[in-house]
Amino acid sequence: MTPVTPRVFVSHLSGVPVFDPNGDQVGRVRDLVAMLRVGGRPPRLLGMVVEVVSRRRIFLPMTRVTGVESGQVITTGVVNMRRFEQRPTERLVLGEFLDRRVRLVETDEEVTILDVAIQQLPARRDWEIDKYFVRKGRGGALRRKGETLTVEWSAVKGFSLEEHGQGAESLVATFEKLRPADVANALHHLTPKRRAEVAAALDDDRLADVLEELPEDDQVEIIGKLQEERAADVLEAMDPDDAADLLSELPEEDKERLLTLMRPGDAADVRRLMSYEERTAGGLMTTEPVILRPDATVADALARVRQSDLSPALAAQVYVCRSPDETPTGKYLGTVHFQRLLRDPPFTLVSSLLDSDLVPLPPDTPLSVVTSYLAAYNLVSVPVVDESGSLLGAVTVDDVLDHLLPEDWRETDFHGQEGVLRDR
Repeated sequence: MTPVTPRVFVSHLSGVPVFDPNGDQVGRVRDLVAMLRVGGRPPRLLGMVVEVVSRRRIFLPMTRVTGVESGQVITTGVVNMRRFEQRPTERLVLGEFLDRRVRLVETDEEVTILDVAIQQLPARRDWEIDKYFVRKGRGGALRRKGETLTVEWSAVKGFSLEEHGQGAESLVATFEKLRPADVANALHHLTPKRRAEVAAALDDDRLADVLEELPEDDQVEIIGKLQEERAADVLEAMDPDDAADLLSELPEEDKERLLTLMRPGDAADVRRLMSYEERTAGGLMTTEPVILRPDATVADALARVRQSDLSPALAAQVYVCRSPDETPTGKYLGTVHFQRLLRDPPFTLVSSLLDSDLVPLPPDTPLSVVTSYLAAYNLVSVPVVDESGSLLGAVTVDDVLDHLLPEDWRETDFHGQEGVLRDR
């Protein structure tokens, strides 16, 4: 039975402290950011507006929130200090939802929203608006005397987006129902002006996913029209290998300026990838495979591959290395495939399950050899190791396919489904 996650009313979050995993206070919650959606779906909670010590207000994505309880918010510790700027598709929950007059769907009676409840979706990191706490009447004296009740989000009208609505807000909300590749296909067929408007309205993680699926010309065009600080944020959210490919298409001055604005750790990964030839294992690999130490258990491994932001190819195996457990690591010991993890007890050490027979590839391995290796051993990912035995990254089958298909394959309308949006 799926566990029910606790419901939180946003009025209880106003001003509560935000802590990193070490217990150090990052700031205080000042508001929450939501996005309206079409198709009868509840508004999605994107993140929190947090005021840090310098009184600067920054955006904290909900994907970086690990706990909301006991009068505090716990984060992963990864915080972007860029000043928060509200986008056209975003709504401030405390600033715009509370005290707003809307109507009940069933009776058409006017009510005032006094509070909003949010809830995390089971087994995911996404949050949605769950319920409204409302008071009947039009305010003033009636507001004090009117009946209060808690209703489902769907019982209130006044916050939904119409399917036929115009503007980037409705378009972005409609795009949310599509996979990144389908959004990229739709975005490719928009005019440059419209493409820039939609890109500006997408949140950083979503735009990063979409950019990875676009042709290089579209990528360069979009990243060039973003403000530099936001462009750096989007590059950080991209897979390092895709970010390296995109940056390599930019003029040297622009490339260096964006790398300087990126977080040092992310920039170092991208610079390392850009040092390899494009059509080699080093140029193809991602620097973020799932890495575990020898004393990790099967339970630890399954928890890591269960993360929703991992691609299927990266989640298909874990790589066991001596510390440190980020690339470039200590000595690479071997691989444990997902199927093997399912066959052994949770307490089993991954070091006892290693597949160490397959020889990892050096970073200068040409694309043709990487392709043959994946095909010969029926793999979806292969480790890349330097001459000292340290794991540098992994090449996945989707990265190989990107380089084997014709250059214009992304422009082919292969989706064959209705509802892919085009500018008219």
